[in-house]
Amino acid sequence: MFTGIIEDLGLVTALEQERENLHITLKSKLTPELKIDQSVAHNGVCLTVVAIHDDQYTVTAIRETLLKTNLSRLNIGDFINLERGMKLGDRLDGHIVQGHVDLVGKCTSITEQQGSWLIHFEYGSSSKYTTIEKGSVTINGVSLTVVDSGTNSFSVAIIPYTFENTTFQHLKADEFVNLEFDVLGKYIQKLYESRV
Repeated sequence: MFTGIIEDLGLVTALEQERENLHITLKSKLTPELKIDQSVAHNGVCLTVVAIHDDQYTVTAIRETLLKTNLSRLNIGDFINLERGMKLGDRLDGHIVQGHVDLVGKCTSITEQQGSWLIHFEYGSSSKYTTIEKGSVTINGVSLTVVDSGTNSFSVAIIPYTFENTTFQHLKADEFVNLEFDVLGKYIQKLYESRV
């Protein structure tokens, strides 16, 4: 389980395709604290550390992960939001994040608002997922509060600290992002659908 509070930006240093798997090597200040078989969220995707060498480590994304996330679009030199799994007893500063991306969405606009940024996103019209105003959503692993909620669209407001310490500083309109919708909302929606 994760909280959506980003610990570091990892730099992609190598990408190696092996059959349908993609081995992703990253450089991060977290590397010395990692161990083999540890779960780390990469842009909100829970992946297992499979190798560590000096200040770099490697994770593997399988076909299923590549089909449902934006990791297949990575390039060497890209930055990724990183968060290690939550320790039992830690504060939950964000919200409950599973690290299981629901779908890929698209950034449609970024508006600077004299000290903050309002960012709009859209996702597939056939999606069963929904957001609510003041509810939680995870974008590339970052726990955020929904400002405006529409049909298959929503916006979030980004404060300077979040902008400067996550990949939002590199985000551009028309880029794809990983979306994980609030797990409690998903359970409520499933219960409602089963009763209707």
